[in-house]
Amino acid sequence: MWAIALLVVLGLSVVSSVTLGPAAITPSEAWGSILAHLGIGESTLTPLRDGIVWQLRIPRVLAAAAIGAGLAVCGAIMQATLRNPLADPYLLGLSSGASFGAVLVIVLGFTVAIPVAAFGGALGALALTLLLAGATSRRTTSRTILAGVAVSAALGALTSLVIFWSATGDSYREILSWLLGSLAGSTWATTLLALAAIVLVGVPLMFSAGTLDAFAFGDRAAASLGVAVERTRWMLLAATALLTGCLVAVSGSIGFIGLVVPHAVRLSVGARHRVLLPVSALSGAIVLIWADTLARTLFDPRELPVGVVTAIIGAPLFGLLLLRSRRVL
Repeated sequence: MWAIALLVVLGLSVVSSVTLGPAAITPSEAWGSILAHLGIGESTLTPLRDGIVWQLRIPRVLAAAAIGAGLAVCGAIMQATLRNPLADPYLLGLSSGASFGAVLVIVLGFTVAIPVAAFGGALGALALTLLLAGATSRRTTSRTILAGVAVSAALGALTSLVIFWSATGDSYREILSWLLGSLAGSTWATTLLALAAIVLVGVPLMFSAGTLDAFAFGDRAAASLGVAVERTRWMLLAATALLTGCLVAVSGSIGFIGLVVPHAVRLSVGARHRVLLPVSALSGAIVLIWADTLARTLFDPRELPVGVVTAIIGAPLFGLLLLRSRRVL
């Protein structure tokens, strides 16, 4: 019932978000434009207004839904596999690696390569984290988390150095927008990348619910249930990192979705991952759609980075969750 209700809310959120903005679009006009581009009927909008719906707003809303869903699922999986309630998709240095790659190509003037560079930076950060975690002894979750913190700090420092040394003119604004997370540059190409990542990586991760439930009882209990603990953990972490890298490559670093949404959902539907993962995905999609809608409409004609909005909303919400239940930490 939670999933059905959230699916309805998600559909209404998509339609409502498309209609909001400086150019007023009614729901019937938006649906007419969408159906016309799918080969059903004709749009009643002028070419300019039709372009606003199909080329600007629809890709952006769908990208927000995909990225919000993916980050929420990644956060829930990271918290289960690492058994750390503060784990989020960026824990292993992925965000800092993606930021370093993106900033590097921006200052070099190759802005068209931002998604590729960000994805490569995220995977490079993951490889460095895993290498550091297992350099001198057996890789454990605690060592992996600490290695991720170290890699994140180092890459963050390198990113600041590149900005200080090389960024000039308008590149400062573009870099700041990307570092704070933004969906302003969403196109059909980037949106399809995010949707493909959800289908190819996110959906298969949903089927790991039983394994994640076993991890909740500890490694020894999971092993007694037939789970190959070490191999399964690193496979899940690698898949989560791959999905996070794809999403960050599209939107930049958007915080708090992967941390707060799984906790809020867990308090509502319980800790069973068979329910937790899909409900977290739907909730994350809805939250990011409305956060991005606020980011682009609240101070029109100026636009906030969506990461600022999620932080403003997420930090107090996480505090309320802490006050409501001691099980969060």
